[in-house]
Amino acid sequence: MLTRKFSSLLLVLALILMAAAPVLAQGEEIRLTMTCRCVAGGVNNNLVVWLNTYVFPTFQEKMAAEGKNVVVELVEFGGGDEQLKEQYALDLGVGAGHDVFAFDGFWVPEFVEAGLLKPLDEIAGEAVTSWEGWAHITPGIQSILGYQGKLYGIASGTDVRQIFYRTDVFEQAGIEMPWQPTSWAELLDTARALKEAGVEIPLQVNAGTAMGEATTMQGWFMVLLGAGEHMYDFEDGKWIVSSPAILNALNFYKTVYLDEGLGDARMQLVADGRDRSFQAFAEGRVGMLVEGDWFWRSAILNFLDVPTRNQVVGWAKMPAMEPGKGYRGQDFVTISGGTGWVLNPNTEHPVEAWELLAHMSSLDAQRAWELIQPRINFRDDVPVGGDPVMSAMAEALLPLTTVRPMLPAYPQISYQAQLMTERVVSGEMTPEEAMAAYAEAVTELVGEENVKSIPLQ
Repeated sequence: MLTRKFSSLLLVLALILMAAAPVLAQGEEIRLTMTCRCVAGGVNNNLVVWLNTYVFPTFQEKMAAEGKNVVVELVEFGGGDEQLKEQYALDLGVGAGHDVFAFDGFWVPEFVEAGLLKPLDEIAGEAVTSWEGWAHITPGIQSILGYQGKLYGIASGTDVRQIFYRTDVFEQAGIEMPWQPTSWAELLDTARALKEAGVEIPLQVNAGTAMGEATTMQGWFMVLLGAGEHMYDFEDGKWIVSSPAILNALNFYKTVYLDEGLGDARMQLVADGRDRSFQAFAEGRVGMLVEGDWFWRSAILNFLDVPTRNQVVGWAKMPAMEPGKGYRGQDFVTISGGTGWVLNPNTEHPVEAWELLAHMSSLDAQRAWELIQPRINFRDDVPVGGDPVMSAMAEALLPLTTVRPMLPAYPQISYQAQLMTERVVSGEMTPEEAMAAYAEAVTELVGEENVKSIPLQ
C-alpha cells in the first residue's frame, strides 16, 4: 500500500514538474531590438507588417519552445537613408545601437574600415557557419553584405533598375506600346513627343546631391553605363575620372534639363525631390521616370492602389547610347544594389540576435515575405511571389546587371559623382568643367596612382 501511495505521489510530482517546466525554463527575459527605415503606414510599411505579424511572433514562439523568454521590439525610423547611416555610426561609435539592423551593402567597407562592424562568425560563433541557409544564397548575393572575404550580414534581396512610364499618358500622346527605346535618340524623341503633347515633365533622371545614393544608382550609373563605361575599371583597379563616356553622360543630362527642358531640374535639387518625383508620376505629370524596382513594389503604392498601378504603369529597359555601345557592349543596361541585415558587435545577446537573423532569413519566413511584398529574393529556393511584372523584370534585367565597387572610398566618390551631375543640371558648370572638377576631387581622395583618364576624342 505504501509503495502504491509513494508511486502515486511521485506521479503527481512528476506531472506538477512537467506542467511547471515551460515556466521554469523561460527564465529571465531577453529583449532584442531591431531597426530599419520603416514606418507603419509610411515608408516600407510592408516590412513593418511582416516583422510584427510573422517574424517576431514566430521567433518568440520558437525561442519559448527552446526554453528562452525572448521579446523582440521594432524601433521604426522615418528619416532618410543618409540620416540612418549617420545614426548607425554614432551608435556603434559609442558601443550602443540595436541588436539587429537593416544595412545598405555599399556601407559595409566604410564601417568595417572604421572598426564599427565585425564578421558574423566573430559575433555569433559556429552557428553562423553551419546555418543551412547559406546553401541557398549564391556567392554573389552573399557578397552584398561582404567585404574582403568576410560576411557581415545576410542580404534581404537584390534589385534592378529601369524606366517606368505612364501608359495612359503615352496613349494620350499617341506613342505606341509596349514601348522599348533602343537608343538615347529614341528615348529623347519620346520625351520630345510627350512635351509636345503637353506633358509637364516628360523625363526625370536622378541628379544632384540631395537625392544621395539614389542619384548615383538610379541616375548617374544608368546613364554612364549606357555610354559604355563603369565608374571603376575592375581590371586596372582604378577609378575612371575623365573620359568620352563621362562627357557623353553629362551632355545627356544637359540635353534633358538645360537645353530642351525635358526634365524638372529644380526637382533634382531640393531635399524632398525624389518624393516629389514619385508624387508627380502618380499624378501623371511625369511621363518617364528612371528608378529601381522598389518604385514598383513599394514607393508608388504610397500614391496608387495596386489595380491602378497595374493599369497605368509600364516599364522598359534603359537603352545604351546606341545599340551595342553600352557597358560590356550591351544594348541595354542596369545596375543592382542590395540591402540586408547585420548584427551589432556590441549586442549583449549575440546568440539570440543571430537566431533572429537566421529565422527571418529562413525558407518559411521568406515565403511569408513574398506573400506580403513580391520581390527578387536572396534565396534561390524562394521564387518571386505572384507578381508577373517583378518576375519579368528579374528575368530580363538580372543577366544585364553590374554592381558598385565594394571599396571604402566608394561613398565619397559616389558623392562627387552626384555633385558633378548637380553642377551640370543647375547650370553652374559646363559638362567639361564638371568632369574636370570631379577628376580633381577623386584624385585628391584616392591618389594619382588609383585613377585613370581616357583621352577625349
